[in-house]
Amino acid sequence: MAFSFFSDLMINDIAIDLGTANTLIYIKGKGIVVDEPSVVAVKKATQEIVAYGDEAKEMVGRTPGEIITVRPMQGGVIADFELTEQMIRFFIRKAKVNRFVRPRVAIAIPSGITEVEKRAVRDAAEHVGAREVYLVDEPMAAAIGIGLPIEEPVGSMVVDIGGGTTEIAVIALSGIVTHISIRIAGDEMNEAIVQYFKKKYSLLIGDNTAEMIKMRLGSAAPYNEKSSLSVKGRNLLEGIPKTVEITSAEVQEALTEPVNAIAEAVKLCLERTPPELSADILERGIIMSGGGALLKGLDERIRQETDLPVIVTDDPLKAVVMGTGTVLSDIYKFQKVLTKPKREYGE
Repeated sequence: MAFSFFSDLMINDIAIDLGTANTLIYIKGKGIVVDEPSVVAVKKATQEIVAYGDEAKEMVGRTPGEIITVRPMQGGVIADFELTEQMIRFFIRKAKVNRFVRPRVAIAIPSGITEVEKRAVRDAAEHVGAREVYLVDEPMAAAIGIGLPIEEPVGSMVVDIGGGTTEIAVIALSGIVTHISIRIAGDEMNEAIVQYFKKKYSLLIGDNTAEMIKMRLGSAAPYNEKSSLSVKGRNLLEGIPKTVEITSAEVQEALTEPVNAIAEAVKLCLERTPPELSADILERGIIMSGGGALLKGLDERIRQETDLPVIVTDDPLKAVVMGTGTVLSDIYKFQKVLTKPKREYGE
């Protein structure tokens, strides 16, 4: 019993889904301990951070002039290194990680990022105390989290739609055979809704309002349930608050462009897939994960575009971090899917 307690203290493996919209942290033996928005609130004059995560998200669009809200992750990569490092440090502290043991850290990353962007992720983790940093491609992590047989000589296709990127990959024999990563995902959907209100109603709405509209009324054709919602914003012509009634059909129209882009990327990935693996996908279908997979009708839209079965996993928001956590639970078994970013000469 004493040995078990001591072993638990020594275990400090941390899996992180460092997403554009949300950051999730998984600790071996504890499960998911942090699930918060990737947002920080900063004082302009001093660059002092005044809030992180949920607290900072509530401040978006509501801050006084001396405070701004920032999303240090953009398009699935680090846009502000210092803020990202401090945000990770805060979330790890909140997760109550054992401070006496430097952890091994695995971080899920978009499959299409550059070596420079990979090094930025590695450096951020090392600066907060990681002794080893491993990177796992998001679609691979999602596939493991879903429970797909990645080690077998059969093709599995994953479409992971996050906040900043949509990751599409065909996986077999513990490797990614073909993949496409596009920076069109949940954030682009929110922006499409903001622009729709500007053009049609001359109404300015905030990002949080756009996200709420997407979650409550958002859909992709052929979904045709009729519903409506009162939306408050600022009239761009008169400069005063205004309320408009918007229908689900209008939101579907607003989302047409990003939905089309995702469907086209899925078809392009299928075109690049070797025929033997295509036969496997025909039998097994396409698996969807990530928050964007919850958009009503999107699975049916991809089903119509590809004529393949499409399945949304049971808990799409947590698939990536659960897969990354599973990797750390048996790091030797999943050695093939782990990558250390290349170090620069002299490091």
